[in-house]
Amino acid sequence: MRHISRRGFISTSSAALGALPLIRSVDAFAEAIDPVFRHGVASGDPLTDRVILWTRVTPPAGVTSPQNVSWELARDEKFTRIVTRGEVQTGAARDFTVKVDAFGLEPATFYYYRFHAGKAASPTGRTRTLPASDINRVRLGVVSCSNLPFGYFNAYACLAWRDLDAVLHLGDYFYEYENGRYGDGTALVRIPAPNKKLITLADYRGRHAQYKADPDSQDIHSKHPFIVVWDDHEFANDAWSGGAQNHIPATDGDWWARRKAAAQAYLEWMPIREDVQDLNSRIYRSFRFGNLVTLCMLDTRLIGRDQQVLADDIAGLESPARSVMGATQESWLADELSVSVKSNATWNVLGQQILFAPQVAPHTRAINADSWDGYRASRDRVYDIIERHKVSNIAVLTGDIHSSWAHDLPRNPWDGYDKSTGKGSLGVEFAGTSVTSPSGLGSGPDAEKRLLAARQRPHLHYVDGSYRGYFVIDLTRQRLQADYYAVDTILDRSTKEHFEKGFVTESGRNHLVEVSTPA
Repeated sequence: MRHISRRGFISTSSAALGALPLIRSVDAFAEAIDPVFRHGVASGDPLTDRVILWTRVTPPAGVTSPQNVSWELARDEKFTRIVTRGEVQTGAARDFTVKVDAFGLEPATFYYYRFHAGKAASPTGRTRTLPASDINRVRLGVVSCSNLPFGYFNAYACLAWRDLDAVLHLGDYFYEYENGRYGDGTALVRIPAPNKKLITLADYRGRHAQYKADPDSQDIHSKHPFIVVWDDHEFANDAWSGGAQNHIPATDGDWWARRKAAAQAYLEWMPIREDVQDLNSRIYRSFRFGNLVTLCMLDTRLIGRDQQVLADDIAGLESPARSVMGATQESWLADELSVSVKSNATWNVLGQQILFAPQVAPHTRAINADSWDGYRASRDRVYDIIERHKVSNIAVLTGDIHSSWAHDLPRNPWDGYDKSTGKGSLGVEFAGTSVTSPSGLGSGPDAEKRLLAARQRPHLHYVDGSYRGYFVIDLTRQRLQADYYAVDTILDRSTKEHFEKGFVTESGRNHLVEVSTPA
């Protein structure tokens, strides 16, 4: 496997990437970032004519009064060609975070941005708008499950330097546990802050602040626009609309108060557009990359999800009354895919949290009820939408599972599906490994047994839980290619990585074929 260094990648791609500062040492990073802007900058939710710009101002100790912040956006990193600028005010009500929806921009264009507060200047960020018309290629980086105590975010450091249209974060941006509960930070001195189970608004804000202070997080956020959705750990483990496994009312208080606090902190601290949100914290939304790609970001965790049932509750697993998305979101998805078909989009991509492909035959117990296998009628309704609207080229992108998977997507892989040709498949799925969180498929006494069992599934082309990293989706008119990359370590800071696997689905095939080289 060929190792790709950051230096080597820049030497071949510097024109596309721009010359942003390279800072790897935590101490050097702390010295380089103005203490007023110690959480860096970020951008997100790009559209053809606008993009969200984000930062946070850290006021002097004891200061609680509102802070004035100016911003500017330019076509060049020296800011000689300024396109737009403005001034906003922030304060304690939104934890001194700043979010600007910069509009009036040109499609498919790189922009540079920065903030000022008094005499303090933020780092410079780079972002990119979406294309509006015919395009030949889209590249998306995909990450999930970034747990600070388990290791360094080297996947971010490597992905930051790739030529991408956007980065998708599919959830578990951070974890809500106290130290030692899931990932003990003693060895790496990466102890979660605050060092407690997150319950209150101040708790969630503090954890966001810790993660945004990480240099690799700041590096990737400053170079690419993010398109994000939450999973459970931005709230509590195995969360659903009305509660969570990791919420005990007797000690943790009211679930709805905790949920509201977590959602508020998320919207404050993440570069996500807020003007489409409602009181139910809706984050499902769509993005169109010309007529090449329609991207629908789903919420399979919170807004409409019914409580999990036990893995051997067959009636509950199969019940048409239960949903993982909720009826409103299901209807929205049907409408979005119908519009995509009418606009002749080549690819329809679903960004979501939990494993979609069936892992067991119908009417049998679930291996993992915290997946679409736990909501089988809900998955069937998605298949119904695909067939009813004649949606072609569906690709499901998945986080959560801390391991890498590649599936064809027949309704029932055990009946009428042909793995050699893909006959019967309605789409494909790519699930990505974690940034740092460990996998039961990668270690432990049952790891090999579980891998062998998984590999018997007729529609599975690939599974591996042994490495941490990310994957890249490269889409053209003719094909979609997913390339899986592994970082060499998460136990110290490193930008060494290598290509693990690649899979292609040709337009119109809904079937994966392995390839030997990355796109």
